[in-house]
Amino acid sequence: MIILISKSVEENKESLKKLFHNTSDLVLYEFETLSNDRALVVYIDGIVDEFRLNEDLLKPLIKDLVSPWDIKSTVYISETNEVKNIQEMTMPIFQGNVVLFIEGLDLAYIFNLAQWPKRSVEQPTIERVAMGPKESFVEDIIVNKTLIRRRIMNNDLVFEDCILGKQTNTMVNLVYIDGIVKEEVLEELRNRIEEIQGDAILSTGYIEQYIDKYSNKLISTVGFTERPDTVAGKILEGCIAIISDGSPIALTVPKLFIENLHTSEDYYVKPTFATFLRILRFIAFFLSFTLPGIYISLILYHPAMVPTELLLSIAGQREGVPFASFFETFILVIFFDLVKEAGIRLPQAIGETVTLVGGLVIGQAAVTAGLASATMVIIVAAAGITEFVVPKLRQSIPILRIIFLFLGTILGLYGISLGLVFLFVHLVSINSFGVPYMWPITPYDKEGMKDTIIKYSLKKDNFRPNVIDKDNAQRRDDRIE
Repeated sequence: MIILISKSVEENKESLKKLFHNTSDLVLYEFETLSNDRALVVYIDGIVDEFRLNEDLLKPLIKDLVSPWDIKSTVYISETNEVKNIQEMTMPIFQGNVVLFIEGLDLAYIFNLAQWPKRSVEQPTIERVAMGPKESFVEDIIVNKTLIRRRIMNNDLVFEDCILGKQTNTMVNLVYIDGIVKEEVLEELRNRIEEIQGDAILSTGYIEQYIDKYSNKLISTVGFTERPDTVAGKILEGCIAIISDGSPIALTVPKLFIENLHTSEDYYVKPTFATFLRILRFIAFFLSFTLPGIYISLILYHPAMVPTELLLSIAGQREGVPFASFFETFILVIFFDLVKEAGIRLPQAIGETVTLVGGLVIGQAAVTAGLASATMVIIVAAAGITEFVVPKLRQSIPILRIIFLFLGTILGLYGISLGLVFLFVHLVSINSFGVPYMWPITPYDKEGMKDTIIKYSLKKDNFRPNVIDKDNAQRRDDRIE
């Protein structure tokens, strides 16, 4: 039921108390203006700039207001709106606005005086680079919008607002460039966003689970990043970014598999070095989930493929180890994941100590005690280290590692090969908002291959991914060199 604003300040005060259930952080401050009119300001304690409240709003009203109809000419706050009912002001109050009621007026004024507690812009913690910007997103959506706008000073850059979460009413923005974005992708994203009916949206991670069609699969078809420059680059390619108030992580759609092997630093260094790094990441990705399985396959089913000296060394190390090779590997893999999680969750100083102790001391003690072979510790450690080279696949690699360990134990290298075939077929079969996930490898695109594993010079990379938008694929007007 719509509650119209009353001309009586006291009635409005009671209506607000009832609407907000008399919450203790709702401030209801009454005073008299210069014209002796009774006035009431309403706001949430802690999210309003109290200095501006006193100096820019209360002081002019008390000292200068001669008529209730002269508020806009007396108070010099640019962001001022009028509302006619109580319900219209609830969301603005939660967003840090101050509402003003004047006795005798059947409307209220809303002034934007928001000042949220927020973290300053710091260096990225997940996607660190040696060259390039050292800024990351924060939890304040206004700051994040500014970081993007500073990099794309274009009047076609659009921030599209939406509110998600029936209980949280979280502000979410879709960010794209009009004229470059593919309209079909944008419409599909809007439809999926509109279907979100959850009570709470506390982070972009919640949104990802709602909009990812393959949310129950190992591979995510929604990209994520904490870097404004990466978001700007994706938007300029025709992608759409999703930023949420309260989250320092932005989502990007559509996503291609090859993006997992890219970093923003690839575009700040020479193409030859960027190509070298991408090849290293591809090898690291492959080894991160197949290495333990391949090792088990070789020693159980294909010992002839192992050099004799190495095979004898492995056999000597395993003498006295009480566990079968599979259980030995499985225990070490699980232990490594436990140490990794402990290092991430604990405070930084303690986490580093736990990781060091768990990785070196306990590993060495296990070998000395005959609970594990030295070669097996090296294999598992190598697989764990390569995992950190491709952090965007961190959620998929540990599970894939265990799957391929089982395949290698049961079927040997044939099982590993079969697993790789099934994984590739799965990747080829999925799409991200209608865009083939494995583009430009399949379907093959010669122009798109200039920015996959091999990195071409920016002068030769003249086109955006045409699979996202064929009509606006060209980056430059000059000829390809």
